[in-house]
Amino acid sequence: MSETQDIRVVLLNGQDDLKIETRALAEPGAGEVRVAILAGGICGSDLHYWLEGGIGTIRVREPIILGHEAAGRIAAIGPSVEGLKVGQLVAVNPSHPCGECEFCRNGLPRHCTHMRFKGSAMYLPHEQGMFRDQLVIGAGQCFPMPEEISPGAAACSEPLAVCLHAANRGEAVSGSLKGKTVLVTGAGPIGALCIAVARQRGAAEIIVTDIQDATLDVALRMGADHAVNTARTPEGLARWQEGKGKVDLVFECSAAAAAIRDAVSVLRPLGTLVQVGVAGPTPMPLNVMVGKEIVFVGSQRFDVEFAEAARLIGTGAIDPRPMITGTYPITEALAAFRAASDRSSSVKVQLSFAAS
Repeated sequence: MSETQDIRVVLLNGQDDLKIETRALAEPGAGEVRVAILAGGICGSDLHYWLEGGIGTIRVREPIILGHEAAGRIAAIGPSVEGLKVGQLVAVNPSHPCGECEFCRNGLPRHCTHMRFKGSAMYLPHEQGMFRDQLVIGAGQCFPMPEEISPGAAACSEPLAVCLHAANRGEAVSGSLKGKTVLVTGAGPIGALCIAVARQRGAAEIIVTDIQDATLDVALRMGADHAVNTARTPEGLARWQEGKGKVDLVFECSAAAAAIRDAVSVLRPLGTLVQVGVAGPTPMPLNVMVGKEIVFVGSQRFDVEFAEAARLIGTGAIDPRPMITGTYPITEALAAFRAASDRSSSVKVQLSFAAS
């Protein structure tokens, strides 16, 4: 095998400028492996980079390979790597904290001040992502998956890790989800997986809200008991708003002001609002939140939850496949991004790389 080879990559050169290009790929060094990517999920951040050229103050300032949700097979192993073998299916963790900053030393690597997160334009040079035929990456970022698991399901480990962390943050202040009434606002991929986590952890009743029927249908397949289209049925949450509220915990996954108002309106006094969705400055009903003594909890990415996500998908305890609404070959990446941006019909859209 030659020292380098050409691979295809999904490259964003700037706002609304997505191309398939080729790049050279070196062989893995010490502690590294080369992964043949099979499936990669398009995330909301990928869409923001493509549609808007950035996310908030983070701007795309140089060409960047997108993608941070991926799974594939080990294609080559570098020196000093143990526990992995060629041909093995793995879920790939995009997160690589430095291990040395104040936050890493204090057990908070998700807040690492030198975080290298695949497909992120936060720093310059940008951290190149995983939408490519093959990827060289640290062996410690690869989590073996059972052979019977589809690459598409394995690639959902990253968004599931986000939801597991959100659940852990919520349970840290309000106790176990078992037996609780839970509302999920926003039925996109993160909302769908928060539903799956709440169901897996024993929630007694799960309500989901959105403004699209297609996403709500998927949410029901992911484990929700009740789906409310708040655009078509504004009074749809009335039964959970009675008294001072009937809901114990909310996973707010939309960052929409209207959804946050709904969340606060149904939460009982001392209920917990876990904010998972992000946006710019957003109005919040602070008077009601204070009056009800609502506990507000922010949730940022994940730490050890990636390993747990891979395990739950690998054992079948959580099946993310109902939310995968489209799969496109890398050659049709632009069509895939367009489909992913259409929330009236899509939840999770993925790219496939093998023989495409």
